[in-house]
Amino acid sequence: MTHIGTSLRNAVLAVVAATLAACGGSGYGTGPTSAPPGDGRTVSATPSLAFTPGTLTVTAGQTVTFAFGGIAHNVFFDAQAGTPDDIAGVNANVSVTRVFNTAGTYHYSCHIHPSMRGTVVVN
Repeated sequence: MTHIGTSLRNAVLAVVAATLAACGGSGYGTGPTSAPPGDGRTVSATPSLAFTPGTLTVTAGQTVTFAFGGIAHNVFFDAQAGTPDDIAGVNANVSVTRVFNTAGTYHYSCHIHPSMRGTVVVN
């Protein structure tokens, strides 16, 4: 391959790698219906700007992990008794846990992307 051909190939590969990194690259899939592996108590913020699953049901006292990929998100719960602390700030490439001790239905949203909404139902 010529020097120009090699340079072009490397440039294309760099653009593809940067695009994949910007999309979060969480390894959990890219569609709103994909879910992370594990025990079913993880909510993922997807590159398509959705929380998946949209509704998660757990038992009182269980921990829920909120997994944020390469796109920054946060989680703010609607105010009500028993709500865990919000996950404020700008969170990317991290997972944050919250314990849900009180039975109820907890609605939350991402203030960075207001169309992202989810619910945790605690039995």
